[in-house]
Amino acid sequence: MIETEINFPALHEKQKEVADSKARFRVCAAGRRFGKSRLGSALCVSEGLKGGRAWWVAPSYPVAMVGWRMIKKLSAKIPGVRIRQGDYTVEYPGGGEVRVRSADNPDSLRGEGLDLVVLDECAFMREETWTEVLRPALADRLGRAVFISTPKGRSWFWRLFQNGVSGMEGWQSWQLPTNSNPYIDAKEIQDAKEQLPEIIYRQEFMAEFVDDQGGVFRRVQEAAVLTPQEPQSGKQYVAGVDVASSVDYTVVTVLDAESKEMVYMDRFNRVDYPVLIDRLESVYHRYNLTSMIVESNSIGRPVIDELVSRGLAIIPFTTTSATKQTVIQGLQAAFENGIIQIINDPVLVSELLSFESKRNTSGGFSYSAPDGMHDDTVMSLAFAWDAIRSDRWFFSSYD
Repeated sequence: MIETEINFPALHEKQKEVADSKARFRVCAAGRRFGKSRLGSALCVSEGLKGGRAWWVAPSYPVAMVGWRMIKKLSAKIPGVRIRQGDYTVEYPGGGEVRVRSADNPDSLRGEGLDLVVLDECAFMREETWTEVLRPALADRLGRAVFISTPKGRSWFWRLFQNGVSGMEGWQSWQLPTNSNPYIDAKEIQDAKEQLPEIIYRQEFMAEFVDDQGGVFRRVQEAAVLTPQEPQSGKQYVAGVDVASSVDYTVVTVLDAESKEMVYMDRFNRVDYPVLIDRLESVYHRYNLTSMIVESNSIGRPVIDELVSRGLAIIPFTTTSATKQTVIQGLQAAFENGIIQIINDPVLVSELLSFESKRNTSGGFSYSAPDGMHDDTVMSLAFAWDAIRSDRWFFSSYD
């Protein structure tokens, strides 16, 4: 490999944060004019200079040409580079290669092992382009992937974004609104906010995953404005607890009973039973709780028994399809009417936004997280909110 020095155009702070990440899979929900083409092309050229094989893949060739022009411009500064306009390929002196491809025919992308793939505007590609074609191409070289796109509802790109939000090993996610690019005039962004429909502005400029169809909870981002608060003398607090099964998380959520503001959340899994009990007791005493609502199903019953034996005021909650509908619809109304505020925690916000409803044959609704995702923070919050809403927070009804 030939070592070659090149001065790329300066990346701004957020672009550099993504470029410097060690995560194997990087997911960027980017607003318009964030600078995703500059970021992606710099990553591809850098890989080519190191002797690696990189692909820039876009939904169609017209979209791919944006990346090609940038890659070609950067590469032209490097001595000994060969630019093949006919098949949109750049060959580097050390044996590396960057190729620009279209995903309009996913089968045409099969065959080569890759060190890096940048998927540009991947929310507008078919999911199998990644799962069936590009992901296997990374296997033999342990290659890396960068997903960069404007959001498009809760698509497969949104599900990839959740991998980074939830802390899945090897993944990292960024929400990169247009205003994180310091070179964009603030007035231009303000004009767009005033002139565009709210949903379009939030998606295209704020890089939010907006889905106005089928989402259970609306106005979540408007409510997610708080940071955790220490307990204050004279205030009364109530907590809701969703106890983990083997693959889920135990979550305890604390609300201020008067202001209806969320002040604390703890989320954990894979701890020994005594540690789980101690952790819940610690929150109880730290916030001098009036009561703690704990789901009594399955593993919850012995947890309740142990907490009560320690002198804690516990209100059991038995989850059935009917009781779940009641507490979820109560929380849904709280968000709709703007009477609840929550901590701006990425896991909590993503679980709220992804939460789904389905109408049963009986006419009622069933609620759950999408397949493969969690709803533990949602249920913990719903238990605490229901206690406040129904004035059950100030006494214990354990039996």
